[in-house]
Amino acid sequence: MSETDTSSDTQLPKTFDPAAIEARWYAHWEEEGLFRPERPDATPFTIVNPPPNVTGSLHIGHALDNTLQDVVIRYERLRGKDALWVVGTDHAGIATQMVVERQLEQQQDKRTNYSREDFIAKVWEWKEESGGTITRQLRRLGCSMDWANERFTMDPGFSKAVLKVFVDLYNEGLIYRDKRLVNWDPKLKTAISDLEVETAEVQGHFWHFRYPLTHGATTADGKDHIIVATTRPETMLADMAVAVHPEDDRYRALVEAGAKVVLPITGREIPVIADEHADPELGSGAVKITPGHDFNDFEVGKRAGIAPADMLNMLDAEAHVVQTADGRIPHEFIGMERFAARKAVVARLDELGLLVAVEDRVIATPFGDRGGVVIEPWLTDQWYVDAKALAAPAIEAVKSGAIEIVPKSWEKTWFHWMENIQPWCVSRQLWWGHRIPAWYGYEFESVSETSARFVGRKVFVARTEEQAKALAKAYMETIPSFKGCEVEVVEDDGPDWDDAALDRKKYPIWQDPDVLDTWFSSALWPFATLGWPDAPTPGPSRMREGSETCHDEGMASRSGAGAALSGSTGPLLSRHYPNDLLISGFDILFFWDARMAMQGIQFMKDVPWRRLYLHGLVRAADGSKMSKSKGNTVDPLGLIDQYGADALRFFMAAMESQGRDIKMDERRVEGYRNFATKLWNAARFCQANGIAASTTLRAPAAKSAVNRWIIGETVETLAALDAAMADLRFDAAANAIYHFVWDRFCDWYLELIKGQIDEETRGVAGWVLDQILVMLHPFMPFITEELWHAMGPRNYDLIVARWPQPKAAVDAEAMENVEWFNSVVTEIRSARTEMSIPPSARPNLHIWKQSKSIEALLREFQEPFKRLARVTISLSIAEQKYPGQVTPPRVNDKVQRSRANKGAIQIERDGFAASILLEGVIDIAAEKARLGKALEAVAKEAASLEARLGNPNFVERAKPEAVEKARADHAEKAAEAERLQAALDRLG
Repeated sequence: MSETDTSSDTQLPKTFDPAAIEARWYAHWEEEGLFRPERPDATPFTIVNPPPNVTGSLHIGHALDNTLQDVVIRYERLRGKDALWVVGTDHAGIATQMVVERQLEQQQDKRTNYSREDFIAKVWEWKEESGGTITRQLRRLGCSMDWANERFTMDPGFSKAVLKVFVDLYNEGLIYRDKRLVNWDPKLKTAISDLEVETAEVQGHFWHFRYPLTHGATTADGKDHIIVATTRPETMLADMAVAVHPEDDRYRALVEAGAKVVLPITGREIPVIADEHADPELGSGAVKITPGHDFNDFEVGKRAGIAPADMLNMLDAEAHVVQTADGRIPHEFIGMERFAARKAVVARLDELGLLVAVEDRVIATPFGDRGGVVIEPWLTDQWYVDAKALAAPAIEAVKSGAIEIVPKSWEKTWFHWMENIQPWCVSRQLWWGHRIPAWYGYEFESVSETSARFVGRKVFVARTEEQAKALAKAYMETIPSFKGCEVEVVEDDGPDWDDAALDRKKYPIWQDPDVLDTWFSSALWPFATLGWPDAPTPGPSRMREGSETCHDEGMASRSGAGAALSGSTGPLLSRHYPNDLLISGFDILFFWDARMAMQGIQFMKDVPWRRLYLHGLVRAADGSKMSKSKGNTVDPLGLIDQYGADALRFFMAAMESQGRDIKMDERRVEGYRNFATKLWNAARFCQANGIAASTTLRAPAAKSAVNRWIIGETVETLAALDAAMADLRFDAAANAIYHFVWDRFCDWYLELIKGQIDEETRGVAGWVLDQILVMLHPFMPFITEELWHAMGPRNYDLIVARWPQPKAAVDAEAMENVEWFNSVVTEIRSARTEMSIPPSARPNLHIWKQSKSIEALLREFQEPFKRLARVTISLSIAEQKYPGQVTPPRVNDKVQRSRANKGAIQIERDGFAASILLEGVIDIAAEKARLGKALEAVAKEAASLEARLGNPNFVERAKPEAVEKARADHAEKAAEAERLQAALDRLG
């Protein structure tokens, strides 16, 4: 920005108005390319944002996550790094398809009225028109992302990476097709991930039924049946076993004899099996096993030797009853909706006299977070990633320290989940998304040179249709009777095998209609966003922090979608992989973070990031989880409108303490708006007193004690801030700069220099304010940039300024003296409050002991001392003697001091003693009475609390939080009593 564009020639407005500056500065930064300045020789620093859904809008969790990332990236940019913050959005398969389908419904239209290609075209239209909401909102928050290289998971280049990963994993045997249970959403008619399942407590029932034993078998206690209980009676139509614990003596003989029960309604005979899944202490100790419709039962079934292909399925994609493979479900149940079937099954069992009991019970029930219906475990053919094989290197990366998890306490969770990881279902039954690059055809077995036998379907996995056709052609050449035939691609599923109708001159193949889980593509985010696979994979010699140069000869420049991206410093992949840091909510640790680690190591042969920082959740003020259903969500944009983005950002950073959730507190946000106003007014004070922008990075020379003190305070604050940022202690960093600005600079330094501002002080004050603006910029970018330019002409914007380099030592003597000065003033102020001295009163201060250094300090700052402490000093500092005493009483003689100072406030420090005479200032007798009455009341409360805490019945039986509150209240009352007693003692 040129000097004529700044506000340096005019005074700042009296009122700080965030809205007036935020949009203006953000537009300027982005237009000037300042989020990624030209730094070809700088050390790279890289973070990637968790790509928000393209359908999304900014919620309070985004505000926390992106604030922390922006604090880091602005900090590293100020430190001179080639700081890259990769930004983009996720195509959000289910969410986006739902949005577009709802729009069609509003027009009395539906997806199935269109071809797949035409519907996808409509989704792209929606994306171009309405898909940028959240990116605009991230700008309002102040996120300094590299928008010039914004990515989208359905971009051509990114899609190329997704297809390559799928094909490569398939060719290595790490992706396969299998029949397993999935979370099935009957409304959306697709599999969904665990993250998209929300569990709610629903009032339901627990039904107990009798399953008759066959062929005269009995339990150990002579019963001819086994009682099972279930919350889902309809699934008994597909039961395949009854499980009991191997050590349960009631059923041991039945298991050993291979006994069976006859399944009511269907008449299917199913075995009694032993499995530790059955709990002998729960109910009858026997559980029904429906491996095709329950995750636990699926594992029990596999242990019992039931192959997934043989497991019975009784529901279709809409959760309506269908006939099982054995044809045993009565016709009247076919086509029933699952909950209607539940009622029908219970009624039929009741008619048969097999209903034993019904219990009312609250049941944890899974719902789809988007479809809003109960999720059904459903047995279906899907594509899976061998996550266990990919997890092993990611586990080792954390163990070896190649990946550092912060806070370290999350490592245990990482290891537990990764070591017990299950196959990852990556196929979704949608149209919007990366279509699975697999084509199907007929598989044959040659019988002779002229004939072949159909044996099933064959899959051809390839990145493109042409490559798939080539694979199919090569396969057909291995079947003598089909040599020379042409491969053709057909729509949807190919026709059923019909040997008589088969045209042996054409071999049809058809593409899998499913798309990939969005987590599959976003797992590639740290490297696919940087131009992979077109950009060469960086080798182990990639420059890391501490290097000064990085040169990669022969790298491709950006030449369109999918090409190796180039930033201001050369090809991105070679400089910015691995990323330095990932900031993520712990709730996506396994859905995104772990999968990035697995895919990054697999394809880049290095970890995706060196550090993983996991933050907590933003909760409601009472600590409960925010949800729309509870009506306790908070709109961050509303907070920005009311208090400004800087205030919300500072709240997020200041409250982010490693490993803890954040309780939303709008009053704190308002408090940080007040903090911004405090800084604004401090800058106005500086302007009014000729204090302007500094021209030096180095701290100015200073003789004055107060100037040497504030320079030392700046040096110490910088060190504390750097240490906190190195440890990713956002709260400590924010609090360090907050207290320096409010307590040290505004409340003390500016007050101390009032009326005494010489050229030295102007230089020091201007320099300190500059350091404040730079140190505070990562947290509050808008106000700091505005003040940076308001204080005088600048050759560059604050966003690309240099991090403070004071090159000054801390002056211990100045620090000690001014801290002493401040503590004495603070003690006088506290004493005034305790004694209810009116603010307008200026009691006499009599100093009767002072060391030479303190005398010099007080002589220099006599006027600020009187103004800040609100006292008068009747004689000069050097001439004062204690009234009525030829020589001062001995400082360590408390009795003598007490007798000599009735009705006075005593202030004592090493090398200093003084009294504030209260005679004529307050009614001493009335004040004694007030303090005595207050002391009596608080002492009584403290004694009562002490008695309660001394009662074992209360401590042992009361709720822990009640006991803790009583202890805290007792400590508070005891401290208050001690304070009041001290105040009384002062009055003699």
